[in-house]
Formats: sequence, C-alpha cells, structure tokens
Amino acid sequence: MKIDVFATDSTSTTPPAAGFAGWLDAHETAPDFVALHQSVPTRGLQLERRLGGVGAVHGATSCLGVMSQDGPFIDGGLGAFAIWDPEGDYGTGLLPLGADSRAAAKTATEAALLAADRPGEAPDLIWLSCSPGSEEAVLAGIEDVVGTNVPILGGSAADDTVEGHWQVFDANQAQGNGVIVSVLFPSKPLSFAYHNGYAPTAHEGVVTKCTGRLLEEIDGRPAAAVYRQWTGAGLIPENVTERTAILSESTLSPLGRHFTDVGGVPFYLLFHPAGLRPDDTLELFADAQVGDRLTLMEGAPANLAERAGKVAALAAQSGDFEAERIAGALMVYCGGCMLAVKDRLNEVSSGVAAALPTVPFLGVYTFGEQGMVMGKRSRHGNLMISAIVFTS
Repeated sequence: MKIDVFATDSTSTTPPAAGFAGWLDAHETAPDFVALHQSVPTRGLQLERRLGGVGAVHGATSCLGVMSQDGPFIDGGLGAFAIWDPEGDYGTGLLPLGADSRAAAKTATEAALLAADRPGEAPDLIWLSCSPGSEEAVLAGIEDVVGTNVPILGGSAADDTVEGHWQVFDANQAQGNGVIVSVLFPSKPLSFAYHNGYAPTAHEGVVTKCTGRLLEEIDGRPAAAVYRQWTGAGLIPENVTERTAILSESTLSPLGRHFTDVGGVPFYLLFHPAGLRPDDTLELFADAQVGDRLTLMEGAPANLAERAGKVAALAAQSGDFEAERIAGALMVYCGGCMLAVKDRLNEVSSGVAAALPTVPFLGVYTFGEQGMVMGKRSRHGNLMISAIVFTS
C-alpha cells in the first residue's frame, strides 16, 4: 500500500484544481481511492473530468479548507488523500438524501459495496460524508447493511459561513443535500481514534423535553435559561425576539452526554448549541433524547490546538503494528473548533506532524463528526476529532 497527500489553496501560483490535476498526472498510475475535500468553490466543483481514472472518489466540502503535514490551507483550500492498493478493494456510493435519509444511506452503502465488488461483506472501515441535519438516520441506514460492528468514521460536509452551501460529490456528480459512503477493504491493517478536547464541569441536568435537535427543557426548565445559568451572564443573549445564532458563542461551552469510559476516563459525546429561539429552546447540531443527562463542558483554545496531535497519537497506539509501518493518516477536526483556534492552526497541524513523524496526512474541517469508541457502535457528535491511521 502506498499513500500520498496533496494540499494547496488559492495563495498558490497554480489554481487549486489545476494543481491537483497536475499532482495526479505526476503519478504513474491512478490511485485506487481518493478522499478529496475542499472549501466551497465559487464556480462549482469542476473536477469531474480530472477524476475519471481514479478507482473510487469520495468528495465533500470542508470549512475554509484543509490541513496536512505541510500546515493549514484555509484560503480556498483543497486536499486529497490518495491510496494505491491493488490488493485491497474500495468503493463509493453517492445519493441525494431526499425525504428518507436512512433509506438513502442504506442504498448508498449497498452501491459502495457493489462498486468494490464485495456485496454482502463487512468492510474494515467506512468513510462517511453527508450534509448536516440527519446524521443519526444516516448511520442507522449504513448499519442496516453492515451491522453495528463496522467502524464508521467521517464528518458532515461544511461550508465557510454556515449558510448551507456544502456539497458531497464523486467523480460524476455533486449533491447539496446528499450522502456519500465509501467502503474500505485495505490489504494492510488500520487503526483509529475518536475523541474531543473538552473537560466536564460540575453543572449537570436531565433532558425533560426535546424534539430531535430542539432541546426544550432541562430539569423541567427552559433549556436556554439553564444553559445561561450554567455558563454565566453574557455568553448568550436574553429575551430574543427571533431565532439567534449562537454557534461561535457556545463553541467553548458545549453540552456533553457521558457515553462510556476509556481507560477509566469518562468519554463524552458533545452537543453544540447552534441557535437560540424566543421561547428559550436551544437548537443543537445532534439529536438529544428525553432522559439524557447533560453536563456542561468547557474547552480552551490551547487544549483544542494540541488535541489533534493527541488523537493522532492515540490512533497510532491503538493499532497492533510498529510505528514505522504507518503510511498515512486521514483526520477529521470539527469546523467549529477550527474557527475557535483559527490563529493557532499551525499548532494544530504541527502537533499531528509531531505525533506521526514523516507521515503524510490530510485533515478536514467538518460540521459534525462520526466515529466509534471502544467498539461501542458508531455515533454522531459535535466538536469532535478523529484520526484513521493506515499502514504499509
């Protein structure tokens, strides 16, 4: 297995799409799999004709750009993570989500397995990208095909302004509201990690009323009133008369649900409060349920900047192989976290590079993250970080 990574942005003398095409042409053979992630382009993706020879193409937009072993690329950035593995099998399926996200994800997974010529089999890993909004249903649809033991990692497509301009795409089409599923049967072992960079506080409460991603009450009180009390005056406004975005304000103060313990340390799946309604309902970027015990979490820019390197190290350590065999890494770093530490992105990428010396890697900035912890089924969360390590 061979892995190579390409990353660039609009500051380069060569336009990103042209640079990527030249990079592809410089290799003797086309890769068997490419994960291609880029900032939302101004004139469409315009990459289809450049990708015809690639075995399987998995594309999704990423907030502002990408990062690699060469640093962050967030001025119209574009990055590619390519695998040459003739002894492995790779396939991709892309569908619009439509009215039934679960059914769409199920069909996309079946199409990906068929494209890999492995129908009915369980892949070693699934790489997922979908439009934000129904990630839990998408995971359920994938599990309808492969069961709950196959790790599903990836991130929700993102744009630069949280205005819904994200896209998922393959070599032939792009969807503004879609799902793309890639099944990976690599010929060599891989390992992964999925975590966050936040710590729990003493503030806790139980969800007593919610509807999917609308968190209405905690402990029988309006959710925003409780959140306002926990976080202190001034973090989010009071007495709003219309829906108000609070994504940036809440990035360092998300809500967490205790999911499991990892090495004796509690692991939390995070909910990112995205909006505030006049009735003090909180809009979240993940589904909550009545009975969930929520904990106010706290983060600091320094911790978020160094956390990606720690997660990369955890992914490497969890594999039953020598570090010298690591050939490449594919990472997800929450777009909200990225915006909170935008002035420290060199620290983020250099931390990963230090954890995986001389290893090419690609990191994407997403609006929702999916991953598996300790074999306990894949889950959707917010403000999370994941890393997949491939070997040769």
